[in-house]
Parts: sequence; structure tokens; C-alpha cells
Amino acid sequence: MIRHLVLFKLNEGVRRDDEPVVAGVKAFEELGPLVPELREWECAWNITERDIAYDFAINSLVADRDALQSYIAHPAHQAAAGQWRTFATWVIADIEV
Repeated sequence: MIRHLVLFKLNEGVRRDDEPVVAGVKAFEELGPLVPELREWECAWNITERDIAYDFAINSLVADRDALQSYIAHPAHQAAAGQWRTFATWVIADIEV
């Protein structure tokens, strides 16, 4: 199994309630059921207000590397991630569990 973790940082001056951000969050909230390879799917705003904290997180689980690649290539994932590229940066970790 592979745990896929993503942490997003909103760009300077971007707010959670900005229309593109709200749409981007909705796209990720709806993504889980659309991608059959996803065994688990969670996404939410970070509640920590520390300077080093990221703003939004995704925590997901897939069976293996092939499933991870299928998830990454899935059109719904590509569309959702494309929205976030306009207002955020992110880091990713994929760990075997």
C-alpha cells in the first residue's frame, strides 16, 4: 500500500474564501469517489496557524505504484490539480505502508 500525502501552501495574497480556491477545494472534495484506485481519500484545511504550517492537506491511500500512477493520470485529478496550480504550491510524499 502507498500513502500519498500532499500539503498545499496558498500563494501570497490568496485567501481561502477566494472564488478559485473555493472551486479548487470542491474539486478535491469530490475527487475521492471518482477515482477507483483510491482506497482512502481525505482532504481538509489545516487548523494550525503556525508560520511553518501549510494550508490544505490531502491524505490518500492506493494499493501500489501502478494505482498511484493511474490516480495521477486520472482526468479528474489532472483537472483538480490544474486549478490549484493557479493559486498554490505544494509538496508531496508517497510512502509505502
